[in-house]
Parts: sequence; structure tokens; C-alpha cells
Amino acid sequence: MDRCVVLVDAGYLLGAAASLLAGESSRSRITVDHTELIKNLRERAEAETGLPLLRIYWFDAAPDRRPMPEHRRLRVTPRVTVRLGALTRADGRWVQKGVDAAMHAELSELARNRACADVVLVTGDGDLLPGMMSAKEHGVAVHLWAVQAADGDFNQSEDLVAEADERRVLDRDWITRAVEVREITPPCPPPMPRPEIAKILSAPHPSASSAVPPPPVEPGAGGAENGTRPEPGPAGPAGAARPTGEPGPAGGGPEEDPECAAKSAAPGGRSVPTPKEIAAGLASGKAGAATSAGAGAPGAGAPPGAPAPSLLRWSSDKGWIERSGDSAGPAELLPTLAQLTTAEQRWADREEDITAIGGDPHEVGQVFAKRWSDRLGDRERLPVLWAEYPRVPHRIDGELLRYAARFGLLAHKDDQIDEHDRYAIRAGFWREISARVPGASLVDD
Repeated sequence: MDRCVVLVDAGYLLGAAASLLAGESSRSRITVDHTELIKNLRERAEAETGLPLLRIYWFDAAPDRRPMPEHRRLRVTPRVTVRLGALTRADGRWVQKGVDAAMHAELSELARNRACADVVLVTGDGDLLPGMMSAKEHGVAVHLWAVQAADGDFNQSEDLVAEADERRVLDRDWITRAVEVREITPPCPPPMPRPEIAKILSAPHPSASSAVPPPPVEPGAGGAENGTRPEPGPAGPAGAARPTGEPGPAGGGPEEDPECAAKSAAPGGRSVPTPKEIAAGLASGKAGAATSAGAGAPGAGAPPGAPAPSLLRWSSDKGWIERSGDSAGPAELLPTLAQLTTAEQRWADREEDITAIGGDPHEVGQVFAKRWSDRLGDRERLPVLWAEYPRVPHRIDGELLRYAARFGLLAHKDDQIDEHDRYAIRAGFWREISARVPGASLVDD
């Protein structure tokens, strides 16, 4: 009974801290050192109550109640228990469900079982008032902590404040020990991708190199009944026609809108395909092809002998797997990480994922590549993988993305890893592999 317990509403604590430090309640505006925050909560609770800590309960919400990386790290922290509610979408914003009910149930159960003498509540929601009153009736002293409000006013329910036995305010100095504002860059046009990501974006499909230029179409070939239309221009014979919006014989894509081409053109005349174009499977010309062919002139065709536009196909995208012949290449025969990992290593990997891996997409790709290459044994097989750069072989790529899903990279995205995150995961993978292959180097700045 001579112990204290801390119940933290993470949505209130971190949202109010963001309002205080960044001027808005979005938690994405701040970075939190959870280890330091838990230590500070424990020290202050023991100092103010004069009792040793029994436990800190951390109440938060997550999509489908799946723990995020911060929750995984918190729940293996000594004297910390994580309770998750659901995070749902309502009226265009994210709303947490079940957190208040979970706090109410935990508070009432602790008081009823006489598990503690003092309870510290870090919350501002008036829905917890019945639980607070029930705890007091069982002889528990209730301490209510507030985060200093940005406007100097209350950010807690007045009824909750009136019912508490003790009330304290966590001021700006206390908050900034573990929380700081995240720097936000001002809106600007999409920058050029990192060199290794740019390499992935512009990677041709393996079969593209063997494609031959489309044969010229004889004047008068086709007709209106075949869905064709003439294409006048200096680069092709008058009256030449091809199907509207359909790919050519060599795998070319639909005609590019000059306005869209201008928007996607990079400095120096290089054209970089956007993730939207890649996801849609559009054909993108190689760098400078559009400008050398006179992209500004409608209907201008490609010069004779120009390489066919590449069509990017990710090996892990459903329905986009393309292989030449019936037999897989040597890279497809490389073992997966699961085949190289023992039960003891699997346990150690999981422990490292929970306690040490932050969940940054680039870092996730590097960790996976490090484990895979360290356990491969035969280093002579690494060049076989490197020969596929920047395309990750199908089996390894699928396992890589499934591994990345453990770190909450699916959250808020309808169970799909964000396009940019996928490029960053693969770029991190290749960054680590390149350091282990003699003579290998990624695209330089």
C-alpha cells in the first residue's frame, strides 16, 4: 500500500507539450526522448508523494491497436506498462477511442485492490472524474498534474481540478528536458531525390535493354476505325499513326503531356519520374531523351536509334512480376534472411528491434542488409546480388518489406507502406550492401 502509481494520458501530455513548445497540438511537431521522460516522471512522482514507485501506466492510441516503435520501446522499459486504445479516422482527423475507459478501469482497480496509497494522474479529460472519485472513496490520494498551457489558461477539466487532492503544473523547463521542437522545412517544390533513390527511380526493367526501336509506320497504315490518329511533325513521316494512348511495340508508354513533362523536369534538363508515374506503371524516357527529341513540339517522335523508354517494375508489387523464361536468375536463388537465421539469432534480432532500432526507413533497410550479408557466409555470392542493383530480387525484396512493416511504417496508410518509405528502405539496403562488395559504389552526388 505504501507505493505510488503514475497514470499518463500520452495524448494529453504530448499534445499539450506540442502546443506549448510549437504552438500547435500535433505530436508530429515534437521529438520525444521517452527514456528521459519516463525517468523524470518517476523521480518527480517519488519526490512529491514521498513513496517508491510501483509502476507507470502509459495510455496511448494506435491504428488497430498495433504498437508503434515508441510503444515497443516503452513496454520493455522497467516499471512501465503500455495500454493501447484504437486510433480511428473521424471527420478528417485522427481520434483515439478507448483510452479514457482504460484509464478509468485501471484507476478503479488499483484503488479497490489497495495496490497503492497515492496515484498521480497526468491527464486533462473530465471523463476520468468518476474514476478519480472512486479512488478517493477507497482511501487513495489523487495527485493531478497539468502541462503548462500555451495561453496561460487551463487545459484541464475544471471539475477534475476541483476534485484532485493535489495539483501540480509541469512547466516549460520541465517539459524541455525530454521534449524538443522538430524543425519543419518550409514548403518548396519537390527536391531531387537522394542519389541512391534516384538510381532506383530511374532503373530500367531488365528486359528493357533488349528492346528494339519500334519500326516506322507506313503512311496511311491503320485508320479511324483502328483507333489511330495522324502525328505530323519533323521527326516522322506525315500521316504516320499509332493507337491513341496505347504502348508501342517496344514497351513504350502513352504520349507524355508537354505540361506534365515541364513540371517533372529537373534542373539541367534531366527528367525524373514521379512516384505516381512509377506506381501507375507509366513509361519514362531516359534522362534528356525528351529534350533532345524536341519535347516542346507536340507530336514530335523519338529520333532513330534512340533507346526504348524503360518501364519500372518492382519485384514485390503484386501483378508486376516479370521474368524472362521459366527459370529464375542466379540472384533469385539467393537464400532469404529467414533461411539464414537460427532460432537464437531470431530471438536476438527481435530484442534488438524492440530496444535499439528507431524505425527510420533508411535505417531499417541497412539493418536488414547487415544481418543478411553477415549470415550469408559465402561472401563470393554478394556480387551476384550486387549485379541486380538497383532491383532487389523478388524473394529478398518481399521479406525486406515485411520486416519493415514491424516498425509501424504501415500506420495511417491503409496497410500499404508509403511510396517514399519504400524507396528509402531499399536505398538503405543497397547502401549497406555496397559497403561489403569490393569496388561497388552507389550513385554519387
